[in-house]
Amino acid sequence: MRILISLVSSSTATGLHLPSLSRRLHTKISPFSTLIHHKPSPAMAASEDSLRRALAEKQSSIESQGNTVRALKASNAEKATVDEAIEKLNALKLDKSVMEKQLQATVNGSGPDGSVNKEAFRQAVVNTLERRLFYIPSFKIYRGVAGLYDYGPPGCAVKSNVLSFWRQHFVLEENMLEVDCPCVTPEVVLKASGHVDKFTDLMVKDEKTGTCYRADHLLKDFCNEKIQKDLSISAEKAAELKHVLAILDDLSAEELGAKIKEYGITAPDTKNPLSDPYPFNLMFQTSIGPSGLSPGYMRPETAQGIFVNFKDLYYYNGNKLPFAAAQIGQAFRNEISPRQGLLRVREFTLAEIEHFVDPEYKSHPKYSEVADLEFLMFPRELQISAQSAKKIQLGEAVSKGIVNNETLGYFIGRVYLFLTRLGIDKDRLRFRQHLANEMAHYAADCWDAEIESSYGWIECVGIADRSAYDLHAHSEKSGVPLVAHEKFSEPKEVEKLVIASVKKELGLAFKGNQKKVVEALEAMNEKEALDMKASLETKGEVEFYVCTLGENVTIKKNMVSISKEKKKEHQRTFTPSVIEPSFGIGRIIYCLYEHSFYMRPSKAGDEQLNVFRFPPLVAPIKCTVFPLVQNQQYEDVAKIISKSLTAAGISHKIDITGTSIGKRYARTDELGVPFAITVDSISSVTIRERDSKDQIRVDVEEAAPVVKSVTDGHKTWADVWANFPHHSSGPVED
Repeated sequence: MRILISLVSSSTATGLHLPSLSRRLHTKISPFSTLIHHKPSPAMAASEDSLRRALAEKQSSIESQGNTVRALKASNAEKATVDEAIEKLNALKLDKSVMEKQLQATVNGSGPDGSVNKEAFRQAVVNTLERRLFYIPSFKIYRGVAGLYDYGPPGCAVKSNVLSFWRQHFVLEENMLEVDCPCVTPEVVLKASGHVDKFTDLMVKDEKTGTCYRADHLLKDFCNEKIQKDLSISAEKAAELKHVLAILDDLSAEELGAKIKEYGITAPDTKNPLSDPYPFNLMFQTSIGPSGLSPGYMRPETAQGIFVNFKDLYYYNGNKLPFAAAQIGQAFRNEISPRQGLLRVREFTLAEIEHFVDPEYKSHPKYSEVADLEFLMFPRELQISAQSAKKIQLGEAVSKGIVNNETLGYFIGRVYLFLTRLGIDKDRLRFRQHLANEMAHYAADCWDAEIESSYGWIECVGIADRSAYDLHAHSEKSGVPLVAHEKFSEPKEVEKLVIASVKKELGLAFKGNQKKVVEALEAMNEKEALDMKASLETKGEVEFYVCTLGENVTIKKNMVSISKEKKKEHQRTFTPSVIEPSFGIGRIIYCLYEHSFYMRPSKAGDEQLNVFRFPPLVAPIKCTVFPLVQNQQYEDVAKIISKSLTAAGISHKIDITGTSIGKRYARTDELGVPFAITVDSISSVTIRERDSKDQIRVDVEEAAPVVKSVTDGHKTWADVWANFPHHSSGPVED
């Protein structure tokens, strides 16, 4: 499953660091989630389509009334009549202005007063992340390289916590076999998987400067720009542009090029004409060894390392199915025009699972644990009929065949639990089923976990039933059978298809190509073989496509014998199917940043303070320790608590600077630290919770155990709030 995992503005796209915003903004910016969940006024509730139609009618009325005013003036009508007509014209213009604001708010995601939008929210988030060193452009002092990022200390901690929970939630829970394979992959492996020939995006070039652009991105940007900013386009034109966006991934190079010419799209930077789209392979190529005779690539995904090790992993697992293998590692894609921060980069972290299962038995023993979950699902039927995602019970989706099988359904449920426990808003998470034209021909079913951000719906996890394609492909290329066995308690009589090639006749007919024709004949499935047998018996010859030759050949009756024979077998040999959940870690983390970010007023109410509401599970630092004032005894107590937290395995930070406690709280809230211990005596301390700002008082020796119980998930803040004395902050702490 391809997960494209890049830059927030044109300045970062060129490697320049965005200027930092002050942590305390004087203009209030609400979290983007409030925009999504804001209940619109009746006028705002009107659809974009109806607003565009109404706006067109209003413009027509304005033009008609304008003509009336001009006619009255030309005929020297009475002043009162002219003034009345002008007043009516001005009222129509005012109505149009209101409608334009409503339409702008509808297409841009602004609040009803137009004061808050996605871009402003995103800019506040990104500036906070970069200033607090969650991540920054790589090689910044050399003006950076688009699509490459460095994680700073808090970003590394968040990423480490996410991956640690991933291992706990999937690898440990499911007894998966974890592997770690090289990033450099021989060409033959990626040739077998199809990446060498097909892992491409369509690219166009500025015909004068040679600058490269991803073709579908240019078309997508044009359509979005027209829809969001050109309020004069008709409802029909807007519908046409939305249809183009919907089918964008399915356009051929010729169709994409035709649309670019039809809309007059030029190079964004120079406005020069563009070349026709052509495929560009996204893999970084290299040579293995000094001779240059062994070509290789930096892996574009981690899955192939698992597939080629199937035989050994199957043996390690006691030759039993089902089993799952997992891998976390770096992947590399030479993106044509990386952008959107961590969402589209050239080097990124993937966490992938390959769950191998008997294709005839795709039930799952733990399916009942997730069957009752209900969440937003977007089956292909809803997409085709232009409806929205709706809440569906997972068990119902599987029983109705919306989700292909129990094992696929089980992993969809587990992915939902993983993402929501990380802190992803369940109302901004949906599972979208691939349309028929999106899926590979071999896939049984595919779903994407999509998370809504300020960039729209972002594919963060792909969950696919890939059937037996990958193991078949590597078996054929390597000559090593990647198969599993089911032993029968008693021998079974089975009917087997027998394809016997008459090599002498084939050799005379095809000479040097005989081997390729024989291999193609023997690779036929039962239906293909029986259809050929019927045609040979009635016609004496048949046209047969040999994929390795890329052409049809004529097979005659004397060249092949096809029959079915009964045999007794002690075991069944088959190629397992694979269910593959593939996680783009950088994308998940960025969406988590947006879902966790909000701003709240300072105590005085004149400033806005940034806060990340990370769950303790993923917070980069779990706790801070502050002496209330500079006092040696308080500092000694803070150091004792720090040692206790270290012994308990709790990441924390001790701050003994003379800065006011209120400013220290604000600094740590901006890092998403959930708890702060304040030392204001030598016998007891207060513990403050980040989001509520509530505080309890505990004895010094109880501080570390209380924090550990909440950060480990054994207790909630409500539990400790109910069991310990409450503390009200004083003026020094505000």
